[in-house]
Amino acid sequence: MIPTPHIEAKEKSLIAETVIMPGDPLRAKLIAEKYLSNIQQVNHVRNMLGFTGEYKGKKLTIMGSGMGMPSMGIYSHELFVNYDVKSIIRIGSCGAYVKEINVYDVILATESYSESDFIEIVTGEKTRLARPSEVLVDKAKAAASTLEIPLHSVKVHCTDVFYRKNFDDYKMISKEHGCKVVEMESAALFANAKAAGKNALCLLTVSDHLVTHEVTTSEERQNSFTQMIEIALKTALEL
Repeated sequence: MIPTPHIEAKEKSLIAETVIMPGDPLRAKLIAEKYLSNIQQVNHVRNMLGFTGEYKGKKLTIMGSGMGMPSMGIYSHELFVNYDVKSIIRIGSCGAYVKEINVYDVILATESYSESDFIEIVTGEKTRLARPSEVLVDKAKAAASTLEIPLHSVKVHCTDVFYRKNFDDYKMISKEHGCKVVEMESAALFANAKAAGKNALCLLTVSDHLVTHEVTTSEERQNSFTQMIEIALKTALEL
């Protein structure tokens, strides 16, 4: 049924089959205005901005997901199930757990580990691991290669908690589960894609470092993650 409680588009055709989803709705607006032509705003419910337009002749939607698995879970489910979206590419920021990854490096999530029960609740599988679509992973790697942008393919930690009681938990999680970066949405997106029989991908840019303590500003995160965006757009062109 459309519109949904969270997306106001009254026709499925207003949402493209491929959606690129930053967490920040203002980043969605910036990307749409910079890269798309013939832009139409398709959502502003709760200020979760969404825009549909054309990129090099291909219809795309750029829409925010909000922060955390519950928010990503709501929007990706409604896009997959109610609007018949075939592929969602998450683009966002992450924190690095290991020294060999640097601030501003671009990350491709090959697997997502979560302490949450979200994956089991959505898919019915007793697991804390969720994976992206292989076809999208392959296309993203090819896009990065063509653009000559270095890409780290790693397992990510998808956490529910930004402010943990024990900040040094990351050391145990990295060691025991092999996670090299942390973010907050990928597991929900991957689980929803699997449950709906759709495709999902997660590209990230390192915005802060838990080992070296380097950080970026909120303005830099909103405006400066160009390489990740260009990989996402080129990947979308191949779908």
